[in-house]
Amino acid sequence: MKNEAKDIVIELNKTYLTLDKIFYTVQSPQKVKEPSIYCYNKELAKKLNINLSEKEIIDYFSGNKIIPNTTPFAQAYAGHQFGHFTVLGDGRAIVLGEIRYKKKLYDIQLKGSGRTPYSRGGDGRATLPTMLREYLISEAMHHLKIPTTRSLCVIQTEENVHREKVEKGAVLTRMAQSHIRIGTFEYAALMGVKELKQLLNYTIERHYPELKNTDNLAQKLLKKVMDKQIQLIVDWIRVGFIHGVMNTDNTSISGETIDYGPCAFMNSYDEKTVYSSIDTHGRYSFGNQATILKWNIVRLAEALLPLISENENNAIEVAEEVLKVFDEMYQSSFNKMMSKKLGLLSKKEKDTILINELLTLMTKYRRDYTNTFFMLSNNENPFTEEEEIKWFNRWKKRTENQDLDKTLKTMQKNNPTIIPRNHFVEKAIRDEKKFDRFLDALKNPYGYKKVKKEFQSPPESEAGYKTYCGT
Repeated sequence: MKNEAKDIVIELNKTYLTLDKIFYTVQSPQKVKEPSIYCYNKELAKKLNINLSEKEIIDYFSGNKIIPNTTPFAQAYAGHQFGHFTVLGDGRAIVLGEIRYKKKLYDIQLKGSGRTPYSRGGDGRATLPTMLREYLISEAMHHLKIPTTRSLCVIQTEENVHREKVEKGAVLTRMAQSHIRIGTFEYAALMGVKELKQLLNYTIERHYPELKNTDNLAQKLLKKVMDKQIQLIVDWIRVGFIHGVMNTDNTSISGETIDYGPCAFMNSYDEKTVYSSIDTHGRYSFGNQATILKWNIVRLAEALLPLISENENNAIEVAEEVLKVFDEMYQSSFNKMMSKKLGLLSKKEKDTILINELLTLMTKYRRDYTNTFFMLSNNENPFTEEEEIKWFNRWKKRTENQDLDKTLKTMQKNNPTIIPRNHFVEKAIRDEKKFDRFLDALKNPYGYKKVKKEFQSPPESEAGYKTYCGT
């Protein structure tokens, strides 16, 4: 919003800076050479009531100028990365402040904005392809109706950034409910009980104010985060999304998908699918995401123990009481989600068998995950093998007494027509015209009456395809 009298171009809050200074470092972005707008999310800017000139967009979202009346900062946190605990922080990101939208605060953050005290050996920069990838996939996730950070713009720079090869640089501006992670609580626990309690109270106030007047806030937060994250992972599974690097520092307290590094969408169904170049043992494979989430939630529980109870044994007992229902909650949510994908409008005893048989057959015959459910949602048979056709006939019999229109509408609300397939993503981030066309198609993933068929085809081969972290 503009208010020239007060020299305010965007009104940003700074509530995070009320925390102890161990949680952040006040830090300005590093300036870049010859910045220009590559893409700008006008729809999101309008929602947020951001009204800037082209020059202001370039100046403020490249980091070359500081938005008046703001105090940019880099956050400190920790995390278990591939199971190993490390003290971390924003090594290439700067939070500009918090914008208010519909009575909630959202962080506005620059990514690729230069070195910070937490950069370790990194250069603090980001390449244009990796930032375009995050812009494209985060916006696709939003339109797939999956909780996610969102991208406001990508500013291209004329600096060379060295990764797998030399690329042009870029700065991404993204919006998040916050950047508080499980790793932030691990960091606070390392600092001390006073700091941990301060972070807990801030998080409750910002994200879950409905819990403020309840007993044992730490226990309530643990349960709330577990609930939110289970629903998030089930949504990932619904569309075939693989995060690729589910470290505890990439697991958001708010329940949003955050940090689109080596992420990808699965083509042919296989729970062992991995695209990340750094996940050599399949720790974060498609089918292992729920298991890893449980592992991450246990790390959150460990961090919160001092606030759950002063008596360690009691604290462990209370935490275990919360955690023991994880498997049942996940399986129940998974079954409900798969039932919607298959249009099962009522619950029957053998539905789980029907679901598992389908997934087994899809793995065996390497069926495309998205297209198989797309065809089923159009009441079409996607199968050719005898045992697949037998399954299809069983499914038809299971749903024959249902209202067909209601069945198909349920399926079409849960099965996208298109996803950001890896080979189309790679083409889009190398060609501005293809980028715009693909992004436009991804804005209507459930539009069964206007299907963008050109983006439905899986690749001829994915042999050797890898995604990279970009740091």
